[in-house]
Amino acid sequence: MSLLDRRQTVVVFLAFAFAYFFAAVLRAITATLSPVLTREFHLDAGALGLLAGGYFLGFAIIQLPLGTWLDRHGPRKVNLWFVALAVLGCGAFAMATSFGWLLAARVLCGLGVASCLMAPLTGFRRWFTPGVQLRTNSWMLMTGSFGMVASTLPVQWLLPQFGWRPLFWGLAVLLALSMFVIAWRVPEWSESDHALPPGAPRASYAPVWRHPYFWQMAPLGFFTYGGMIAVQSLWAGPWLSRVAGADPVQAAGGLFTINLCMLATFWTWGLMNPWLQRRGIVTDKLIAWGTPLSLLAVANLVVSGPHAGAAALAFFCTSSTFVALAQPAVGMVFPATLAGRALSAYNLVIFVGVFVVQWGIGLLVDAFRQAGWSDVDAFRGAFGVFLATSALSYAWFLWSRRHNRQSP
Repeated sequence: MSLLDRRQTVVVFLAFAFAYFFAAVLRAITATLSPVLTREFHLDAGALGLLAGGYFLGFAIIQLPLGTWLDRHGPRKVNLWFVALAVLGCGAFAMATSFGWLLAARVLCGLGVASCLMAPLTGFRRWFTPGVQLRTNSWMLMTGSFGMVASTLPVQWLLPQFGWRPLFWGLAVLLALSMFVIAWRVPEWSESDHALPPGAPRASYAPVWRHPYFWQMAPLGFFTYGGMIAVQSLWAGPWLSRVAGADPVQAAGGLFTINLCMLATFWTWGLMNPWLQRRGIVTDKLIAWGTPLSLLAVANLVVSGPHAGAAALAFFCTSSTFVALAQPAVGMVFPATLAGRALSAYNLVIFVGVFVVQWGIGLLVDAFRQAGWSDVDAFRGAFGVFLATSALSYAWFLWSRRHNRQSP
C-alpha cells in the first residue's frame, strides 16, 4: 500500500470529486425535468419512475465486474473507460425522440457514471489513512449533494433559456473535461497496489457474499438508503408538485433546499466521523440510534400529506444519512485487496434498491389511482409501503447485530 502525502491527497480527492459532481447532476436532474419530460413524452407515474430508475439500473448491472476491474486495473484507468460511456449517454439523451430512446440513454448514463464513486472509494482505501478515508468518503457524498443542488434551481433557471436538450450536451462536454482532469492528476496503480497479478485467476466475490456483516447491512442499503436516494433523485419533485401543490419554480426551490440540507449534513459527517471513531462511537451504534429518525420522518410524510413540504422531505433525507455510513464501514471490514469488490457489491445492493423503490413507488401510485384514490392519497399509500419495508430492514439490522460476532 502506498499512502499519498497531504498535497497529493487533496489533489486526488478534487480530481475524483469533479467527475462525481456531474454524475450527481445526472442522477437528480430528472426530478427537476419531470414536468417537462412528462408533458413532452406523455409519461404516467410508472413510466417516469422507470425512466429515472434507468440510471440506477445501468449503475447496478455493472457493479460486480466493476469491483473486479477496480481491484485489478485501478481507479484511474477504470474511471476513464466508464466516464467515456457517460459522455455518449448524455449525447444520446439529448437526441432522444421517444420514451424507449430516452430510457436506453438514461441506462447508458448510469452505466457510465457507475465508477464515479466506487473508483475514488477504492483508491482512498489504498492511498489514504483510515481517519482520512472516513472524512473523504463523507465529503465525496457531500460533493454529490453539491451536484444535486446544481440540478434544481440552476437547471430550472436555464430551462427557459436553452431547453433541456442543450443542458445534456453541456453535461457531455463537462464530463469529457473531467476525464482530462482524472488522467492528469490521479496516479496509476503502483505495483504494490495490484491486488491481482497478470494472469491470476478471476477474482471471487465469495468472501464478500459469505460475510455476515455484509448481510447485516444489505436490507438497510436496499430499502432505507436506496429509498432515500429514490425520493431525493425523483419523487421529492412530484411530491412537492402533486401532493403539496407547488408550481414548477416552487418545486425546484424545494429540491434546492433539500439538497442544500444534504450537502451540509455530509459536510458535518466528514468533520465528525474521525472524532466519533476515536471515542468508540462506531458505525453500528450510529445507525442503530439514527435510523428511527428516518422512519419517523417517512411516517410524518404519510400522515401529513399535503402539509408535508420541502422541510419534511429534507428531514427525511438528512435523517437517512445515518445509513450512508454503512458503505465505508463495509469496505473497511474487508482487507484492502478486496476493497473494490466489497464496495461494489454493497453499491449493487443500494442501486438495485433505488431502481426497485423508484419504479415501485410509481407503479403503486398508478395502481392506487386506478383503484379510485386521489393523487394525494395514492402518494401517501405508496410511501406507506416504503415505510413498512424500511421498518422491516431496521428490525433485521437489530436482530443481525445481536447475533453477528463479526460485527465491528
